[in-house]
Amino acid sequence: MSLTRRQVAAAALAAVPLGVAAGGTAHAKPRRERTIYIAGDSTAAQKYADAAPETGWGMALPFFLHRDRPVANHAVNGRSSKSFVDEGRLDAILGEIKPGDLLLIQFAHNDEKTTDPARYTEPWTTYQDYLRMYVDGARARGARPVLATPVERRRFDADGKALPSHGEYPAAMRALAAEEGVALLDVQALSLALWQELGVEATKTYFNWTATEQDNTHFNPPGAIAVARLVVRELLRTRVLGPRDVCRVDEEIPESWITWPEATE
Repeated sequence: MSLTRRQVAAAALAAVPLGVAAGGTAHAKPRRERTIYIAGDSTAAQKYADAAPETGWGMALPFFLHRDRPVANHAVNGRSSKSFVDEGRLDAILGEIKPGDLLLIQFAHNDEKTTDPARYTEPWTTYQDYLRMYVDGARARGARPVLATPVERRRFDADGKALPSHGEYPAAMRALAAEEGVALLDVQALSLALWQELGVEATKTYFNWTATEQDNTHFNPPGAIAVARLVVRELLRTRVLGPRDVCRVDEEIPESWITWPEATE
């Protein structure tokens, strides 16, 4: 069995040097804790020691948030909006989420797998239908749903132009967000622009490129930190979070703060 979410959260906080840990001043009036839940796939998920240096952006998100905005990262490798629901993972979140909490929803990488009926969804029908389950479930419990378009893969053409890889899924999510009045974090557009800015070679230092692997989908620590920063900036832009909820948005985050706990039985 993997570590519990409480153990993983503790490990993430332990990686932050005590002197710079988030949480406000000693004399600040305590605020009600609001948990930020993540429902998503491997690009956001917690990774363990056997997968290092692969890093989900959800692992870096706590470094940009104050202590009274903890992260409950439920993202899991290989899941689509459909399989996450079918496996009872959305129900697990809805069983513990509280009024005032947030539910960040990012899927598409595995929804795109047309040959896998357990995961495939069609952008303008079943993909939107499943996303509505997350939105409606969060709202029914007094929590706030937030849709996040899927982070882009590393893909360039022969001229060095960064190419989108998610087809109609981002557009379908944007349309659903507008229809349902849900805050939208446009991570797809922002990450595509970032990869273009960095270019063909520099982006390799953000993805899980190692001596034995050339992975253009999953991140290493710098990539996960960069994407988490995009997420936080979008949370601020959309006013889902305010300035008092976040920290270090424009500061360098040491790669050493990322840790990979040992998975336990």
